[in-house]
Amino acid sequence: MGRLFGTDGVRGKANVGLTVEHALDLARAAGETTSGVALIGRDPRRSGQMFANALHAGLHSVGVDTIDAGIVPAGAVSWLTRDQGAAFGVLVSASHNPADDNGIKFFGRDGTKLADSVEDEIEARLASGAAWRLAEGSFIGMRRELEDGIDRYVAHLAKGFPYSLQGVEIALDCANGAASTAAPQLFRSLKATVEVFAAEPDGTNINAGCGATHPEFLARRARGRIGFAFDGDADRLVAIAEDGAVVDGDVVIAIIAKHLKDTGALRDDVVVVTVMANLGFRAAMAELGIHVVETQVGDRYVLEEMRSRRADLGGEQSGHVILSDRTTGDGLATALKLLEVVSATGRPLSDLRKVMTRYPQVLRNVRVDAAGGLDHPAIADAVAEVEARFGEEGRVLIRPSGTEPLVRVMVEAPTNPEAAEAADFLAGAVRAALAGQQAASTSGASQPA
Repeated sequence: MGRLFGTDGVRGKANVGLTVEHALDLARAAGETTSGVALIGRDPRRSGQMFANALHAGLHSVGVDTIDAGIVPAGAVSWLTRDQGAAFGVLVSASHNPADDNGIKFFGRDGTKLADSVEDEIEARLASGAAWRLAEGSFIGMRRELEDGIDRYVAHLAKGFPYSLQGVEIALDCANGAASTAAPQLFRSLKATVEVFAAEPDGTNINAGCGATHPEFLARRARGRIGFAFDGDADRLVAIAEDGAVVDGDVVIAIIAKHLKDTGALRDDVVVVTVMANLGFRAAMAELGIHVVETQVGDRYVLEEMRSRRADLGGEQSGHVILSDRTTGDGLATALKLLEVVSATGRPLSDLRKVMTRYPQVLRNVRVDAAGGLDHPAIADAVAEVEARFGEEGRVLIRPSGTEPLVRVMVEAPTNPEAAEAADFLAGAVRAALAGQQAASTSGASQPA
């Protein structure tokens, strides 16, 4: 069996790969490995209430009281966990995944995602098969509703913003997700003129053709305004410049990094990103004299490295951005930071985004039943062939997804056609190699003893 926890919690298709029984036992295991109150929030997908109720019940059964924060962004769960003095927080969300999926991710008392070692402890308790230490009588846990969670979170974000947004026009794409209430409330509280799209969640339309994974939706509607597109749990942000250009996580980080360096606020001139960061980002940072530190994919690993180096800024191309005063990716806080740079410099986002030039990048997803080993000789040969073709002008990255049954094949090259051709070639090599492994495994299993 593989590890239960992926790069962003436990995920699966609701009632198929992830069931109520899983959630109940996961809550019990978490409750038995810590002490104190737990705070639980969720995004608005249809299965969220079901899983949240299972988590509350599981925690109550082992004597843990819970705080129900309702539908709130990921950043709110992180901050409210600290604000309410909870021992840990739980978010029910599959983030950018389709509505049929769901997930459960945990935050420590400091608002950061749990370390691998703590997740391993929870997983070991699950795997032990030992009887649960069920509470009785007055020791059974109870639920408290946190009715003003969004108000608290929005006020916290607004309090730290040094400018008025009066006269600033903003377009928001809330992905029919957890930002649907919080994001409009935040920007209107700062006096911005706001038009909101995809903020009518019905439980099945989250991320459907909108949000951070579909920035073209907002790009067609922003009409000269700054646009902010969030994903299902609002831990990601992709921006739209006034000229309609998409500003992804790499560009957002580059803009903020340059501003921090220019103002002497970038500690040790270091920024932390993942292996997915674009070659253009690396080139821009080198020109600015900023050292780039890489981690594996996952904002939790970015944060760990930031803390190790006491870095002020890090994030992912997908739109997870972590600022020095944050403990996880928070799309709303990132949007405010971008607006702070716009206000401080007096330059439009369409100008600021020119801090870097993106290399064409193509991503292919290879769906697999089981990822198997990616160290297959045929895959290595294919990668070597592509790398030799592009030299320093290209880059290849092949990795298993931490959230879906996919192998991700990424290629950067001087032109889009070259990147697409190489990505298709590599995806075919991966598909053939893994299919061969699966066939060999099945054939071997069927042989007589």
